[in-house]
Amino acid sequence: MLDNLLRRNRDWSARRNSEEPGYFARLATRQTPEFFWIGCSDSRVPANVVAGLDPGEVFVHRNVANVVHSADMNLLSALEFAVDALAIREIIVCGHYGCGGVKAATEDLPHGLADHWLEPIRRLARAYAVDLARCESTEARRDKLAELNVVEGVRRVAETPILQRAWARGAEISLHGLIYGLRDGLLRDLGCTVSHGKLEQEAAQ
Repeated sequence: MLDNLLRRNRDWSARRNSEEPGYFARLATRQTPEFFWIGCSDSRVPANVVAGLDPGEVFVHRNVANVVHSADMNLLSALEFAVDALAIREIIVCGHYGCGGVKAATEDLPHGLADHWLEPIRRLARAYAVDLARCESTEARRDKLAELNVVEGVRRVAETPILQRAWARGAEISLHGLIYGLRDGLLRDLGCTVSHGKLEQEAAQ
């Protein structure tokens, strides 16, 4: 399988160079992405593919269920680099419907280390238990919880000292919450955009 992967890479590289001579030479000289994407590790939701972007256009951090932990040094380091070094002005927290991490967070089953990682989602489920109970099916409840997890992620990123300092010095950074549909391939805006530290719209209910 590794040989097949390397062959596919060679084919892709050759095709890319043929379509756009000098592409890799240009890409290697600088990194100037427009977006910082915080997404789920799910193999079906690669950031640049679902957003229709080329390599070099999106700087990416991914983890199980796109959870924003306030003490996640990996995410915070990527966020700081995106804001301070790459001068990114658009940050996206993106979840997806049918998320396995959200499903695991709602199950009364052991999932090893994932149980610790997914605790913020379980807290959200308890906090919004009344709203979630109104959903007509288990799948609908989980999809609603996936949306709430994105909105909460936007809030948590907005509260980081990294963003607070950037906004304080006048950086024009906008933070958005999106959700991706596995069944139709579409991204949806959850209406929780934050710019200059202020919420632009009401979060999706």
